[in-house]
Amino acid sequence: MLSYAHGASSVPLLGETIGANLERIVVRWPEADALVSCHQAVRWSYRELNERVDALARGLVAAGLQGGDRVGLWSPNCAEWVLMQFATAKAGVVLVNVNPAYRSIELVFALGQSGCRMLVAARSFKTSNYAAMIAEVRAELPNLERVVLLGSPEWEKLAAGEEGTARELRARSDALQFDDPINIQYTSGTTGVPKGATLSHHNILNNGYFVAEACGYTEADRVCIPVPFYHCFGMVIGNLGCCTHGACIVIPGPSFEPRPVLEAVAAERCTSLYGVPTMFIAELADPDFASFDLTSLRTGIMAGSPCPVEIMKRVIAEMHIQEVTICYGMTETSPVSTQTGRADELERRTGTVGRVHPHVEIKLVDPVTGRTVKRGQPGELCTRGYSVMLGYWQEPTMTAEAIDRAGWMHTGDLATMDEAGYVRIVGRSKDMIIRGGENVYPREIEEFLYTHPGVADVQVVGIPDERYGEDIVAFVRLKAGAQLDEDALREHCHKRIAHYKVPRHVRFVAEFPMTVTGKVQKFKLREQAIAELAGDPTRTL
Repeated sequence: MLSYAHGASSVPLLGETIGANLERIVVRWPEADALVSCHQAVRWSYRELNERVDALARGLVAAGLQGGDRVGLWSPNCAEWVLMQFATAKAGVVLVNVNPAYRSIELVFALGQSGCRMLVAARSFKTSNYAAMIAEVRAELPNLERVVLLGSPEWEKLAAGEEGTARELRARSDALQFDDPINIQYTSGTTGVPKGATLSHHNILNNGYFVAEACGYTEADRVCIPVPFYHCFGMVIGNLGCCTHGACIVIPGPSFEPRPVLEAVAAERCTSLYGVPTMFIAELADPDFASFDLTSLRTGIMAGSPCPVEIMKRVIAEMHIQEVTICYGMTETSPVSTQTGRADELERRTGTVGRVHPHVEIKLVDPVTGRTVKRGQPGELCTRGYSVMLGYWQEPTMTAEAIDRAGWMHTGDLATMDEAGYVRIVGRSKDMIIRGGENVYPREIEEFLYTHPGVADVQVVGIPDERYGEDIVAFVRLKAGAQLDEDALREHCHKRIAHYKVPRHVRFVAEFPMTVTGKVQKFKLREQAIAELAGDPTRTL
């Protein structure tokens, strides 16, 4: 048998826009809880959510935004994020997700490359003063006509939508097609800059729907979502998965903290919980974990990195998540391509990423020849179907490199497929590092470190880490006469790039191991880092 599988399904794809789907759900369950934001004391029914979405959508149309215009959203998780997600979809405006951890350089790139006309942003979050950073770089963004800060009078006026009319909004919504682009998400780039994966209504609405179907959601489910909304995990698997089934979105806090998650699950009687393995580990480690009543939990989703067997056992036994599922995917595929089943045995849920999703095809190919390999043999995982992105925003060459002429998205991940169709990820051909659920490409960090005047050359590798799945090590060769230590280089990073991209360890070297053709042997650097850091008392391998 060849390593090919097709997700045949008797359940049809949803042939509608995100706004039309929401309106259909509102008719069916108008008074059911749609959204609960614990840290904001917000509780909206589907009727109330839709009314607020319509008001904000009218405001966006009245502000002069045309169909296809781009609007950035820079904020941690909150009720307003959900409003923006659905309002932009109804107004036909492309939502550009901005990572809350971004610094000024990354913000300029995302808003500039996508050509955003408007940015909606929180005033600040944690140590990041968004308002100050926006003011600092505003002159570098000629297309950015308007900035609206959440909570400001300008936001309240926009959200009220009083200057717009229902007729204008209905005309705009009725003109939309489900294949229209509606979302841009920036992924770490192998060429040193992120790429804007452009997703349609059809892409993300259906992916959220079928992930939720696999979890068995109904209008009775209440889903605790501590994963970030700027990422597909939060806004697609989370928000759209809930809303396509009339389930309730429960936001425990603006960003992940274990205690608020446990409090939200217990107080709201959540039936499902999301997270990367690191999050579940932190929740289990809470000193008062045993005092929280988690018996309402039934299912959930773990994704981002492999889950250790012992942690999975505790999640099932102590958190009562008997039907926890594992998802695999990437932003470019909306994101999920494979998922384990609720009834799969423990070995499947810890050793594999499940089987192909409904209406999706997957195959494993030899990275050199492109030929499909036999079952049991490793090959690059490729996926095809409704979920594959429209392309990278304004990057046709990069798009052609990722999606071949037959429509297959090449993931860069190496995997095997067994006789039953279960997929096991065995490596990554693109050297990507997954740290705490965040995809990090070494080349992007390397390109940034080159900007330091003392750095002559740099190579970045990932090493195993129990807490984060992987952690980052930078091997640095200094310029002659340069004086630089580990703390100073990390401080340089903290001011300019997202925290999860900052190398945990820095090693200064005189040279790199090379092949006879002059290529750096990164695998030797990785082996060296693991050997050196195995005895480091500040970390656990």
